[in-house]
Amino acid sequence: MSASIERVTIKDVAAAAGVSKGAVSLAFNHKPGVSEATRERIFAAARQLGWAPNSSARSLSRQSVDTVGLAICRPARLLGLEPFYMEFISGIESVLAERNCSLLLRLVGSLDEEVRLQESWWRERQIAGSILVDFHQDDPRIGPLSSLGLPAVAVGHPTLTGGFPSVWTDDATAVAEAVRYLAALGHRRIARVGGPTGLGHSAIRADAFGETMSDLGLDGSMHVETGFSGEEGARATRSLLLSDGRPTAIVYDNDLMAVAGLGVAAEMGVSVPEELSLLAWDDSQLCRLTHPTLSAMSHDVHGFGAQVAGVLFDVIAGRDVASRPVATPSLVPRASTAPPRS
Repeated sequence: MSASIERVTIKDVAAAAGVSKGAVSLAFNHKPGVSEATRERIFAAARQLGWAPNSSARSLSRQSVDTVGLAICRPARLLGLEPFYMEFISGIESVLAERNCSLLLRLVGSLDEEVRLQESWWRERQIAGSILVDFHQDDPRIGPLSSLGLPAVAVGHPTLTGGFPSVWTDDATAVAEAVRYLAALGHRRIARVGGPTGLGHSAIRADAFGETMSDLGLDGSMHVETGFSGEEGARATRSLLLSDGRPTAIVYDNDLMAVAGLGVAAEMGVSVPEELSLLAWDDSQLCRLTHPTLSAMSHDVHGFGAQVAGVLFDVIAGRDVASRPVATPSLVPRASTAPPRS
């Protein structure tokens, strides 16, 4: 078992790595004087002991901040189509531009690959800090990146993000509002097409959906877990509409899937909203261009990205940062929702 960070000292790390305290200092300050093999041995000992130098953030705060990192574990094609990340990144860039900073963006194939990438960025001094997104339950990035001493802000609920300062939207409250709105219209068979439950925010939304349906005395079992692409949203919608006791309303985890679901309803001759109401997450221009227009849970994604970037600069500067929700998506009713046909 690793010793706690409070009890471990630079002397312990030096002893574990078989070097002097000075060598540990040189390694973590990226100074010449130690070989790459020795540097790696020191970092490995620090990770095993759960130690990070308290001086890391302070030393960075005295330097200019030129670049921050963002790694996203999503397919490149999907990322290019999904309005959420485009708006989120534009919000980050708006803050970086004011500070004459750059965003180092990389797509990765796995969370383990992201850990290796973040370690490389930090040790090679390519970044001053990182924005961490798409947290999973028991996320494997938390341990190694915490031990690394990487200044970072986590985009996710603090139950998912370990000790990293976190910023998030109150998805559970928003899901409850969406379900209660549809129930107030008279819907009793409400389905949800959600992202993978391995993703923390998808699991939070799934739990809130089930709890709210139960509170209303409704069956919450019409729930499909899928990816976030239009193709997967279409497949899930088709499955729901072919099922016995098909839903009269569907809530989607993003706008791409909702737009695809609207296309499937037209293909199957199911009238929206007369026979089927649809409600999307992350309101975007897509939701306003469809016919009928899509009701959505909306929040300022560009502003969210800007707030995340601002918090990261506070972390890099060594300021105390309290984890906090920054927004609750709010309902925007449009033409795709109506009382069910009796």
